[in-house]
Amino acid sequence: MDGHPLVTDPTPPPPVARTADATAHTDGSAIPHARPEQGPAAHEPVRPGGPPERSARHRPSGAEFGSLEGERLRFVGSATRRIARGIDLDETVLGLCRASVPTFSDAILVYLSEPLLIGDEQPVSPQVLKLRRTDRIPVALVPGGEGTGGARPRSFPLPAGSAPLGSCTVRGNGPLAEVLRGVRPVFTDSGVPRAALRELSGSELLPESRRAVLAPLRGRRRVIGAAVFLRRPEREPFGEEDLQVAAQLATHSALGVDKAILYDREASIADELQRTMLPDELPQPTGVRLASRYLPAAQSARVGGDWYDAIPLPGSRVALVVGDVMGHSTTSAAIMGQLRTTVQTLAGLDLPPQEVLHHLDEQAQRLGQDRMATCLYAVYDPVAHRITAANAGHPPPVLLYPDSSTDLVQLPPNAPIGVGGVDFETVEFDAPAGATLVLYTDGLVESRTRDIWAGVEHLREKLTETVRLTRPDAAAPLEPLCDEVLDIVGPGDRDDDIALLAARFEGIAPQDVAVTELEPRAESVREARRLVRAMLADWDLGEIEESVELLVSEVVTNAVRYAERPVTLRLLRTDVVRCEVGDDVPQLPRMRQAGPADEGGRGLYLVQRLARRWGATRLGTGKLVWFEVACPAPSAPAQS
Repeated sequence: MDGHPLVTDPTPPPPVARTADATAHTDGSAIPHARPEQGPAAHEPVRPGGPPERSARHRPSGAEFGSLEGERLRFVGSATRRIARGIDLDETVLGLCRASVPTFSDAILVYLSEPLLIGDEQPVSPQVLKLRRTDRIPVALVPGGEGTGGARPRSFPLPAGSAPLGSCTVRGNGPLAEVLRGVRPVFTDSGVPRAALRELSGSELLPESRRAVLAPLRGRRRVIGAAVFLRRPEREPFGEEDLQVAAQLATHSALGVDKAILYDREASIADELQRTMLPDELPQPTGVRLASRYLPAAQSARVGGDWYDAIPLPGSRVALVVGDVMGHSTTSAAIMGQLRTTVQTLAGLDLPPQEVLHHLDEQAQRLGQDRMATCLYAVYDPVAHRITAANAGHPPPVLLYPDSSTDLVQLPPNAPIGVGGVDFETVEFDAPAGATLVLYTDGLVESRTRDIWAGVEHLREKLTETVRLTRPDAAAPLEPLCDEVLDIVGPGDRDDDIALLAARFEGIAPQDVAVTELEPRAESVREARRLVRAMLADWDLGEIEESVELLVSEVVTNAVRYAERPVTLRLLRTDVVRCEVGDDVPQLPRMRQAGPADEGGRGLYLVQRLARRWGATRLGTGKLVWFEVACPAPSAPAQS
């Protein structure tokens, strides 16, 4: 080959500079370009069809033709492999640029449709092509560039004042639309193709002879863009065989772009599925503050079966849940969503933790074989300052105290969800005010290089270290605490999804709680009003006495009218006054439109109108009706 090596890898030599993305350029007076090259002697690219100094009039012999054809096939194979390595859109376009420059062409411009359509989406009319990337626009192609000797070179500039990312609207009957409909690459040295290149670039100064090839990029269903291959004036023009090479590059690039778009769509669907399966925001139950985090295993596996939840329960309690379904797929995420919904339904029935896990285990078996999951279900009572929890094969939670000490909560591990025939055990333990319970999935503490128990000890050390950095008279903020906890996972240690739920217990002080039992008789309504007046006076909340007394009368009246066992009345003071009335009647109250002659049926309208919030929940032995009234703002100190 006259001393020229065969081209097997289109990657350009390292010493030659390359241009960046077209978005990085701000000067629209000409095609963005790299710093000046040292001339043809410093780096003379080898075209797949033969050495650059070979004359177009030279007719190769049979042996030379076979050698040239083999060289071209090796180049196309290497280039298409490089393009196929891209996963996302930018990688695919970059692969096309790196594969073709400088071996096949001296410069390239890649235009893609805006927006890029997916599957059966209807095309936007008119089609808009937007300059996505340029590569290797040399100074010799820019008017007045160095090394031109002051002569006006054959160049390919962008129009003056054009945006950094040039765009072109394809006219339905224009030359560019005609070339795109033809699909095949064309030389721009004749009428319609030259007008198409002028329409695409908006430039009047175009390359002469066959030094530019306009190649439409056709995906699986439609043309999605175009590539423009350029050669220097001193280099041999493109030949007929180069159109075949351009067609191969354009076809593989277009299919790669289609693949990248589909991958992005699948990833976005997976992300959306995962987000909808997790709570949008955590509730703010009485006596506890919550914070959470979720991290996928990797960008290439962004869905899994990890979840967390916080569910308000009757009696100002809250259920804290964290679980992990086996696998990293949309199937795992779908199963996780079903199990999470099941837990929320079971929690609404106010079942104890072991019963919740038992029914969850049955549901997992109904979903099919090998539907395995781990789960930890804990219920916090802010009045009793106690937690009741049951575990199904999940890593144990860590209890962090205000003095920076930690305890690993010892729960019976039990078998995972989905095994069947398992008796889950329940454990109770104290949750003092100021303590923080940290629940997590195994992705936080376990990896290929770290044992799970070593990871748990590392977590405890991190929690202790973080609390020690906080003032002694203040608790560590929950949100920064979660961020610090995630730092224990190094970049190469994350093999699994991570779900993290942190609960800071504040509780309700005994002096802010009043409880009494009322007999199911009419006189009990008077006793309830008397208790309300006495407690509000002790709490210095006389401003809301009339409203709370009226609401308590309505709710207690409904309870004692139908109850057969004693009715429970409880008042709680936090930032609101909460009243809870429990009875043994399972039917929930509902609002109805009372007629003009009806004596009753208007009580719940008063509750809805005067209360800040209200609700009713079924219990295992009846129901609980509650309402909240906002506490008045503290009065400002008098001015002297």
